[in-house]
Amino acid sequence: MRAATTIVTGVVILIIWQIWTDAAHVPSTLMPSPVAIAQAAGKSWHTLWPALQITGAEGIIGFIIAIAAGIALGVGFHCSRLLHATLLPYLTAAQTLPLIAIAPMFLIWFGFEPTGKVVLVAIFGLFPVAVQTVRGLDSVPRFYEDVALTCGASPAWTLWHVKLRVAARQIFGGIRISAAYTLSTATTAEYLGARKGLGIWLQMAYNSFRTPLIFVAAFAIIIATGILLLLVDGVELALLGNPEDDDLS
Repeated sequence: MRAATTIVTGVVILIIWQIWTDAAHVPSTLMPSPVAIAQAAGKSWHTLWPALQITGAEGIIGFIIAIAAGIALGVGFHCSRLLHATLLPYLTAAQTLPLIAIAPMFLIWFGFEPTGKVVLVAIFGLFPVAVQTVRGLDSVPRFYEDVALTCGASPAWTLWHVKLRVAARQIFGGIRISAAYTLSTATTAEYLGARKGLGIWLQMAYNSFRTPLIFVAAFAIIIATGILLLLVDGVELALLGNPEDDDLS
């Protein structure tokens, strides 16, 4: 039902958009119609798809690193108050920096290679995962741990098999937030300096004043991000089951 509502809403928006641009005779250089955008996507697909593959690879690799590092940091913050007090403020401060402020340094360190984009995606993506992990672990009721320890489980086993399992929903919330910004971060990093990728493709469209292609790139990011979010939902469903079943229990 939710998916159907979302699809219908999107179709209605596109129809209104098309009618408005046709009726008002809006120039495509100012605001292209959905039909013009679709036509531009079809004509440029042979260059769009390779660029999207490069950006997607950078984003996915960085996203996986962000998940692993974010969960590890979150567990560390939960287990060590000293680590929490020492590193979390600096991790938070790092997230306040705009990408454009630190991207030049990564260009100096990594050049125009994809490695720098992967690292940037990982850095900007691990924060929500780490925060939601530590918040989830901190909010696990104490009796879960007491029962496991009473039954002879070790603290490490209790952490990995009990507390993380109870906190998993909240951790996936952080993963979902990270996924929402993964491809846009990779694209922006490429735009600021790269040889290939969707960011360079977008830069070429902007420099040639081809507005429909700019919208094509934007929609490509939105669609690819939507697919990534669906994959995250699928993994969560496979590992944890339907969230509504938790409510019923």
